[in-house]
Amino acid sequence: PLTYFLICYVVLMAALGLFWLLRGSRFGAALQAARQNATRLSAVGIAPFNIRLVAFAISAMVTGLAGALFADLNRFVSPSMLSWHMSGELIVLIILGGKGRLFGPVAGAMLYVLFEFALGGFTERWQFFLGLILLGVVLFARGGLLGLLAGEARHG
Repeated sequence: PLTYFLICYVVLMAALGLFWLLRGSRFGAALQAARQNATRLSAVGIAPFNIRLVAFAISAMVTGLAGALFADLNRFVSPSMLSWHMSGELIVLIILGGKGRLFGPVAGAMLYVLFEFALGGFTERWQFFLGLILLGVVLFARGGLLGLLAGEARHG
């Protein structure tokens, strides 16, 4: 398992490095503009549909890579692995860490595992307390817990 986790770590660092480079490029600026105001992006002659399509393709590529690593870990793939519960956990990771941040999902995953072990040892109903934490993040931390640490709180 150590070799597998080393491979996962290298793939994660490579993906984060690629996204960091992408974010600083002209395409990254166009992607940011497409997210903020597609009409304004169209006004300067860039088709937001094409930018979003490439972003979707990159997202699908990374998701496929993550799925391949997950299948390799389990040595088995079943339709039950694709339940709504798995999708819900991924959304919780993103909300906890911070949407739109490079390290947000990674921090969200670490926090989720930390909460699961800390609260799971305390009570069997740890998801209830995680739900309260998630509600607090949604209401008071605009950029997730990383945004809260960076000083971004939700105003109004």
